[in-house]
Amino acid sequence: MSSQPSSALRAPAEEPSFVHAVAPGMDLLETAAGTLRMLAEPTRLHLLWQLAQGPKTVTELTVEVNAPRTVVSQHLAKLRLSGLVDTRKDGRHVIYSLHDGHLIRLIQETINHADHRVTGEPVHE
Repeated sequence: MSSQPSSALRAPAEEPSFVHAVAPGMDLLETAAGTLRMLAEPTRLHLLWQLAQGPKTVTELTVEVNAPRTVVSQHLAKLRLSGLVDTRKDGRHVIYSLHDGHLIRLIQETINHADHRVTGEPVHE
């Protein structure tokens, strides 16, 4: 018989400090769903992943995501209107960036989760 306790007998893990102690209200749920809707389109998610690596111009993003400039610009406009990306001018160029560490971690975890689904790697905590 194994000396390791079965998972049913282990003490429950402590909840991470980032978990809300109170159930989220409708406003919070609607805002969270809006963010997830913006991530639910592959080109936008790819743009956000690129921006999670650091600030980039539209030209750089067009090359990185291998999409037409008009498509990239339209998605960036939606992301900007939703408040998920920031812009600043550098001469004639507009530099896009992410300012929210929560969003960066959400994007990274979303890609990591998908990687586990695609590769069959076992899930972990």
